[in-house]
Amino acid sequence: MTHVVSENCIQCKYTDCVDVCPVDCFREGPNMLVIDPDECIDCAVCIPECPANAIFAEEDVPPDQLAFIKLNAELALAQGWKSITKRKNPLPDADDFNGKPGKIAALQR
Repeated sequence: MTHVVSENCIQCKYTDCVDVCPVDCFREGPNMLVIDPDECIDCAVCIPECPANAIFAEEDVPPDQLAFIKLNAELALAQGWKSITKRKNPLPDADDFNGKPGKIAALQR
């Protein structure tokens, strides 16, 4: 099993989770992070660090977020999505977007 970054990360991109990851499995896109399922060791230390509550164990992904399992795997390998190993500032309007529904339309690949 692996962990999955879900929709609430879109337009927020808090990177608190990156600091605690022992295997550097996070990948950074323009306005979201994803987890590379081939790198994740299922340690779960990232879950409590996410201020957006956007990270789930694969078996705990909410039913309306199941598409993010496949999306994380795809984007982790996508051109331009690079490994992120150090914490950065969130997007400037992250607090305004945190918790807003329907953010999938804003995903920048």
